[in-house]
Amino acid sequence: MNVNTKTRDLALIPVFSVLTAVCTWIMIPGPVPFTMQTFAVFLSLLLLGGKRGTAAVLVYLLLGFAGLPVFSGFSAGPGVLLGPTGGYLIGFIAIGLLFAVCVRIFGGSDRVKAASLIAGLLVCYLFGTLWFTLGYNSGSGSVTFTAALGLCVLPFVVPDLLKLGLAFWVAKQIRKRRGQ
Repeated sequence: MNVNTKTRDLALIPVFSVLTAVCTWIMIPGPVPFTMQTFAVFLSLLLLGGKRGTAAVLVYLLLGFAGLPVFSGFSAGPGVLLGPTGGYLIGFIAIGLLFAVCVRIFGGSDRVKAASLIAGLLVCYLFGTLWFTLGYNSGSGSVTFTAALGLCVLPFVVPDLLKLGLAFWVAKQIRKRRGQ
């Protein structure tokens, strides 16, 4: 890795962290509001690769943990990450790590990338739902794993898959314009 590559990495990782924050603030209204956060995570991984894309996600989470309002609804702080839905945010790291490992082992074809991002999303859903269930049940109420899936995962599956498709399309357009 030469100096120019390291400099570019140092520039792109925070750029994609900020992109994730901006996409988190983009709210698509509906019975359950959706953000473009997962789109930014997918795009970061597709354009930066597994290591740098995961680093961008980690920087994003650290910014929010430190108190910058980068999470949904301009929220921030350890309470968000440690709260009932924090497991889904932390699960973004699993998406990145799984993506990095799969691409390294199976190659960088679009099919491998898509399968690894979908698998990572499933791991994120599982981790986040377990976190939600444990966190919610330690409080005043009680919720089953199945109820948590219905509340926290099922409404997001189709939108997340659409965001994955959009991220592939945008990444392809960017690579085409860059001559890659």
